[in-house]
Amino acid sequence: MCGIYGIVSNGLKEDLFRKRLAQMGVQQSHRGPDGQKESIFPPQAENGKFTVGMGLARLAILDLVTGMQPICSRADGTAIVCNGQIYNYIELRPMVSDCDFVSSGDIEVALHLYRKNGTAFLDLVNGMYGGAIYDPVRNRLVLFRDRFGIKPLYYARNDEGFAFASEIKPLFTALNMRPAIHREKLHTYFTYRYVPGSKTLFQGIHRVPPGSFLIFDLNTGTFEIVRYWNYCPDDRHSRMTLPEAAERFHELFEDAVRIRLRSDVELGSFISGGIDSSAVSSAASVSLPSMRLYTISFAEKKYDELPFVKQLLAAMPRRFERSRLTHATCGREMLKDLPEIISAVEEPISLGTMLPTNQLCELAGKDVKAVLTGEGADEIFAGYRKFMIEAAAAGFPDFTPAQRRKLVLQFPELINLLHNGNGGTDPGKRYIQSEALFSMDELDRMLGFLPDNPLFEEEAKPVICGDEHPVNRAIAYETRFRLPDYVVLRLDKISMRHSLETRTPLLDFRIAEFAAGLPVSMKTNLSMNREKFICSYTYLKYGILDPVSTFRRKQPFTFPMADWLSDRNALPDFIKDIMFGSIVAKQNLLDPDSVKALASSVTGAGVGPHTLVSSADRLFSVIVFTLWVEQMIQ
Repeated sequence: MCGIYGIVSNGLKEDLFRKRLAQMGVQQSHRGPDGQKESIFPPQAENGKFTVGMGLARLAILDLVTGMQPICSRADGTAIVCNGQIYNYIELRPMVSDCDFVSSGDIEVALHLYRKNGTAFLDLVNGMYGGAIYDPVRNRLVLFRDRFGIKPLYYARNDEGFAFASEIKPLFTALNMRPAIHREKLHTYFTYRYVPGSKTLFQGIHRVPPGSFLIFDLNTGTFEIVRYWNYCPDDRHSRMTLPEAAERFHELFEDAVRIRLRSDVELGSFISGGIDSSAVSSAASVSLPSMRLYTISFAEKKYDELPFVKQLLAAMPRRFERSRLTHATCGREMLKDLPEIISAVEEPISLGTMLPTNQLCELAGKDVKAVLTGEGADEIFAGYRKFMIEAAAAGFPDFTPAQRRKLVLQFPELINLLHNGNGGTDPGKRYIQSEALFSMDELDRMLGFLPDNPLFEEEAKPVICGDEHPVNRAIAYETRFRLPDYVVLRLDKISMRHSLETRTPLLDFRIAEFAAGLPVSMKTNLSMNREKFICSYTYLKYGILDPVSTFRRKQPFTFPMADWLSDRNALPDFIKDIMFGSIVAKQNLLDPDSVKALASSVTGAGVGPHTLVSSADRLFSVIVFTLWVEQMIQ
């Protein structure tokens, strides 16, 4: 886990080029406190005119002695920088054993695979990565990103040149840009809580899409983006029995954990009361019985999962008797860290997990450099309530009257979904309807204008054919955008704020492709009211979890937002100023009266961790956005 950066230019003077390149690394020193290095490559071809510079701020996890980057091939000068890990590098190294290696780690394996296979090397590697390859043979620069976008990779271009980095701030330095708001995306943020797709809320700052590579032609100065991997739900495993599916998932899960334990430094694991982080911790503890475990608790009992963690450890002593559990309590005083967290995340993400995630990463970062986490299963195995609702709506016509009444009581949102037609609405709108923060009328009042373009642009949509089961269609949207642009983005940025690498076994692409082919009934089991049914079944069948932990109701990892925001007197002054003061009027981006009315409506009554949208969620999006403007724009 590191920070990468680079500049491509045909006009910058050499001293300024070197200065800006080095500054990009310094700005990402939190991502790589173990060293910094840059390499500069002058124009190679006769008609070439672009100088390429790229560098790395390193967090040393593998190959501590020889793993510094950029790594350059002595055979042809091809060079690589990469943020992340190639987990299957040991299995892949025999394919390039005839190459002249200068290191013993994972990234040089990827370099030589590229030299032999071109961009097709991405079909072979299994890991999390955002990287760049300078190719003097083909006179091009290749940027590449892992299948789920676990590692961020941004780029920008203006008259000064082209630049890329793991974070956004270095791009402003590289190209002498002033941060500006992409106003057309304001409605998208206030609907989705984030901005999906390749565009960001910064004018001129783009993401390399997940599962894609960008080729910059150093002859012409043009570039193109190619997608090399898509999440494609289908029915190729429809004939599998449940025991057969469990056996295959167990094999994949165990191997995904195994290869993510490869490290030259001590590893830890995040653990909550949820089945996914618990299962990852359980599987890892077989190989690392003294593994450090980290969790967060809350004084508010309905949000606190610490008792569930302790119950799991007590129920499985053979796996956890030597484990070391460290926990901290997340209280409302943590709100004081919100401005710094938002600055670290860089993009406005209105996500309640930011506060406990930050505290959890700070806790682990004091002891270890890398941890395993349970992120990803909810997205690829349909672990959210909205997937159960889609399953209920799809099967509703075939249920008996008694079953229909039970489903409506269980999922009140069904009434609205069925009223709008089961599948008759636009998939992008349907995907967000249960979680949208504001209506268009509300946004018109708060922002003062309506969008000219769709909230979910065509380029931001997943590849679907239209006849998928509604649950699989929702999963396709979830894995294409919410997962990379919302879930793992916050995990990467916040963990790297504390120089901590996070590894996600359940986002192994082999598991994702397996899940994509399973019948929907193995993901959402309505009769048992179970999300991620195949996961629960497998974890119990193979002794990864105990029965109580396996069948505990899923609880979102978030803080008591409504309780804290409704207690005005206990809030930090900067939040009270956003709610009732002058800062919103000063920024002149949101209607102050709308914000004050929203702040006055927040209450903790009837709101809990399972509430999809409350007044507190809506207000929190305003708080995050306003602080983002203060931290990143002004």
